[in-house]
Amino acid sequence: MTVTRPTPTPAASLRRDVADPIALARLGRVGYLEAWELQRDLVAARQAQQGTDTLLLLEHPPVYPLGKRADRSHVLFDRDQLAARGIEVVEVDRGGDVTYHGPGQLVGYPVLALAGVRGVVDYVRALEQVLLQALAALGVAAQRVPDHTGVWVGEEKIAAIGVRVASGGVTSHGFALNVAPDLSDFAGIVPCGITDRGVCSLASLGVDVTWDTVTGTVATAFGEVFAATLVDTPRDRLLPAGAAPPPPAPHPKAC
Repeated sequence: MTVTRPTPTPAASLRRDVADPIALARLGRVGYLEAWELQRDLVAARQAQQGTDTLLLLEHPPVYPLGKRADRSHVLFDRDQLAARGIEVVEVDRGGDVTYHGPGQLVGYPVLALAGVRGVVDYVRALEQVLLQALAALGVAAQRVPDHTGVWVGEEKIAAIGVRVASGGVTSHGFALNVAPDLSDFAGIVPCGITDRGVCSLASLGVDVTWDTVTGTVATAFGEVFAATLVDTPRDRLLPAGAAPPPPAPHPKAC
């Protein structure tokens, strides 16, 4: 299915190739390191001006990703507790502190070539707008909170955002929307280093919605905000044939 939303918005000018469609890949459940490796390949292709902008929508097995500025003490579970709950801890190359990904949480990884690196803040705000519009369509009144990235319902965060912009202005990592995850897994961290606010989900708010509905609603909102056509694309068609191999980089570190 192709999602077309041509209405112009300020975010439409953030992409380098504004007239090109965005490949939409709905990947199901994918391991964190596997998804990260795919992002790295897609980033390398866009840096080489190959392929097209891409939005990956998926969910992960339980994992605590630690951003470059993360405080390791914000992981509260010890090794035995982590092992008992099957939660991996991984150091990643995005900004921000520690967060949680797991089943029942919709994760979005846009790999976009931005028109300029000065648009990073505007890009984060655009991702917030995607989530605000998607939640509004699902009947949830969410909002931004001053001094905190992400999307909130009252004092509780329902969606987190953490991005990286590589050389050439190519984005990776992205957003995570709590649909129906096990919220008790958040007890093992200080989410994003914020101690005085909680987390919530669509399920905890009493919103009963199918996974396909949520992914479709988020994809529609993404197309609206970026004024782009999203084209469903199989995983094996995301990278162009003969794409340049990614540059050497440190292997993701699991803790």
